Amino acid sequence: MDDPTIIRCAWCLGDPDYITYHDQEWGRPLNESRGLFENLCLEGFQAGLSWITILRKRENFRAAFAGFDPHALAKWGAADIERLMQDQGIIRHRGKIEATLTNAQAYLKLEAEIGFSKFIWGFVDHTPQINRPQTLGDVPAQTATSAALSKALKQAGFKFCGPTTVYAFMQASGLVNDHFATCAFAPNIT
Repeated sequence: MDDPTIIRCAWCLGDPDYITYHDQEWGRPLNESRGLFENLCLEGFQAGLSWITILRKRENFRAAFAGFDPHALAKWGAADIERLMQDQGIIRHRGKIEATLTNAQAYLKLEAEIGFSKFIWGFVDHTPQINRPQTLGDVPAQTATSAALSKALKQAGFKFCGPTTVYAFMQASGLVNDHFATCAFAPNIT
């Protein structure tokens, strides 16, 4: 919960869901392929919306999308899309729903060829990029690295993974650590 003695990134202040997410997940390296797949899918649903909307519906998304099991999702079809379009617990955007199923197929191919985690983390040389911005204005919406990863994902068959979405995915998954320099959760640099 919000402890006023703990200094945090300004974007999460004032909302207990954001604070919990900030303190326990955001910017922490995630190396597990399935978790990375889920994060990429959720960031795709977030495109054009506030992250808090997705965060508050995350459990609904997990239930609706079989825990983001790519093996299950890759087999889903038109009837599943129509069912999901009726699910008020998620974002009912046909393109994003269809993209999630397409992304599951692309994920399975990458996972078999190289490993999804290895593929993703290769774009940061398997080491989190630590930026330590001073203000929210110091945090870019996208970078050359997110653009390169976006392009590679699209070439592999992924959808709803533009450079801005991919940068948010990189932050959420700890490939990039953008905790403010003053934040208690910023990594120590020696």
